[in-house]
Amino acid sequence: MTPLVSIIMGSTSDMPVLSKAAQLLDDMEVPFEMNALSAHRTPAQVEDFARNAAGRGVKVVIAAAGMAAALPGVIAANSPLPVIGVPIASTLDGIDALLSIVQMPPGIPVATVGINAGYNAALLAVQMLALSDQALAKRFSEFKDSLSGKIVKANEELAGIKYKFKTN
Repeated sequence: MTPLVSIIMGSTSDMPVLSKAAQLLDDMEVPFEMNALSAHRTPAQVEDFARNAAGRGVKVVIAAAGMAAALPGVIAANSPLPVIGVPIASTLDGIDALLSIVQMPPGIPVATVGINAGYNAALLAVQMLALSDQALAKRFSEFKDSLSGKIVKANEELAGIKYKFKTN
């Protein structure tokens, strides 16, 4: 099975955030791979990965990093693939990583999700892949439809909660 999405983390300490992305991809039946690579500690391996991922069949890269958060940008600079950056809250509540990822120079775009938002990164990857995969598009559409059901159920439960001055 060829991975369509590559999840790259700067350190395995990012796994709690990226496990949500992995689970969503698994649920959506999207083949993926996971690796730890560091833009600062393994720069040659990051460049090699970025230059060769498309040739291996990867279509989208999810790259997570904290602090200086260079990993998504380095991958984007060396690959034609879309890169989704996930800032990790490790210092400064993740604001440093967010700014590092979102402030890319012209010509090196990195789609960036919220701090610790691995789940949303996987959803964005699924949306990208669904543009050319009707079966995946159907699964994604069903997922989106299920979101409204959760809110309807929540409102039903809220209606059962009673307070003296609550009007609904």
